[in-house]
Amino acid sequence: MAKTRQIRYIIFLKDVLILALTCFGGPQVHLTMFLDRLVKKHNYITEAEILELQALCQVLPGPTSTQTITAIGFRLGGPSLAYLTLFVWVLPGTLLMTLAALGVTYVDKNQLTNLTRFIKPMGVAFIFFAAYSIGLKVIKTKTSVVLMVLSAIAAYLFRSPYITPIWILLGGLATSFKFDQHEKMEKQPIKIEWANFILWVGVLIFSVVLGAVTHSLPVRLFENFYRNGSLAFGGGHILKPLLYNEFVEFKHYLSADEFLSGVAIVEVAPGPVFSIAAFVGSLSMREWGTIGEILGSISATMGIFLPGTFLIFFVIRFWNELKKYRGIRASLEGINAASTGLTGAAAISLFQPMSTDLVADLTIILTLILLQTRLVPTYLIIFGGLFLGWIIT
Repeated sequence: MAKTRQIRYIIFLKDVLILALTCFGGPQVHLTMFLDRLVKKHNYITEAEILELQALCQVLPGPTSTQTITAIGFRLGGPSLAYLTLFVWVLPGTLLMTLAALGVTYVDKNQLTNLTRFIKPMGVAFIFFAAYSIGLKVIKTKTSVVLMVLSAIAAYLFRSPYITPIWILLGGLATSFKFDQHEKMEKQPIKIEWANFILWVGVLIFSVVLGAVTHSLPVRLFENFYRNGSLAFGGGHILKPLLYNEFVEFKHYLSADEFLSGVAIVEVAPGPVFSIAAFVGSLSMREWGTIGEILGSISATMGIFLPGTFLIFFVIRFWNELKKYRGIRASLEGINAASTGLTGAAAISLFQPMSTDLVADLTIILTLILLQTRLVPTYLIIFGGLFLGWIIT
């Protein structure tokens, strides 16, 4: 029996690696691929369970897709498998972003722009398709339609990083009042294990104190990214302005052009969008040489991913009991609806600057057709875009 479990865990980690190498875009895009491989193909978890986990991770700070796939690993094999899942999922994107940081000073800006010429509209198409695909699964009532539309309008009109957590919480609150439409379930007293919550707070305080005492740049970078990872509600789209304000505008570790290059490259990188932290952390320590850049990447990566991991480990232990409360289950409808609207708004905002570019428009349409018909695997679509960009370069 134990050997069978080990084999299943190895197969699961292989699937995580495949996803880490082929998932492009944000958490909603990742979710569609999680559903295909982890639910439909290998049945590690049910569709309802993964949607519940995704909704739960939406209201926690940190990288949503990373927390979701780590939570699945936790359910399958406990903390050990969860930490292995986190490592396998994060590694490819982080390595790519570190290499990009090491080589960014040697790449001509115009060459980089040409190389990503088709990738940017493809990224917009992925986000549109994600909003459509997830919407088909979660938008089932008039209330959810209204919440989706309102959250999309709000996010489009008010380009603030605070809109995402506000509307996710408002969506959950709005549908929680529909608790009487859900069947009653026998509830047990909720036993909360505080260890991971204490760990989350403890690591933050310890890193702040250690950085202040030692003035060590790697320690201070870890604390900076750990703090940002603890505040980033809503995924990578929220993280980017947080990092820009701190590391470009305030600390001047990077130039605006360097940061925007990282934003373009991370759209090409597989895995979590939060891997942009490796790029920023690496360039923040470029004065230390190559070893310093690698150390900066490691400090930033650990700092950005650990807080969200500690928090999901804290909540997942009592989530099964918490969701037995009808108000909690009812709130998931609004959380998913608001998330869909926010995703659609992000796609529209990103599409606007390229709306008059015929090549970009055609690229988006062709990519949507390929995604809908599933004629070409996702990774081949991305590599095709890179190949066309390389020809231009």
